[in-house]
Amino acid sequence: MNWQEFTALVLLAAAMSFTPGPNTMLSTALAANRGLGGAMRFVCAVPVGWGALLLLCATGVGALLQAAPTLRIALKIAGIAYLVWLAWKLARSTRLAEADGRRMQVGFWQGVGLQFVNVKAWFAVLAIVAGWVAGHADAPLRVAIVLPVMVCCGFLSNLLYASGGALLRVWLAQGRRLQGFNRAMAALLLLTAGWMATT
Repeated sequence: MNWQEFTALVLLAAAMSFTPGPNTMLSTALAANRGLGGAMRFVCAVPVGWGALLLLCATGVGALLQAAPTLRIALKIAGIAYLVWLAWKLARSTRLAEADGRRMQVGFWQGVGLQFVNVKAWFAVLAIVAGWVAGHADAPLRVAIVLPVMVCCGFLSNLLYASGGALLRVWLAQGRRLQGFNRAMAALLLLTAGWMATT
């Protein structure tokens, strides 16, 4: 892989990671509700899920998904249902005390699992595997280069969004601000689910 290809890879991975999506919205919401520490399991889960998804696609699972419409539809339905469920949980959390309890917990394995039903994650991974790995004689070496780039971008983007959410935590604790924030984030998750339904 030459430096031009590597630069293009980094730019695409960064663009896919740092633009808003289900992961960044949840990282922001979890940190705003539970603090940065409370969001870190999810922040760490995202790159692990992306990495696992990349490895699966690099071994041909992505091509199988593209060739099986029924499997694609099932994946899409699962992703939409999961986002709607997360939005419902988020919308119901109106005080930081509730968020610190079980209502706003999204664990590490839930975060990893979200990547497998996240259409944006699939698009990113399929685009990168198609452009930088598939059909190249040095595919294993390319995977070894692509994987850390995707993992770093996934981690850094979610950490950035979570840090922003954590900075809002004190301001959101006053009055009904947290309730409004949570409902706005829930609405964004529902809009993402609606976008997934139309793609």
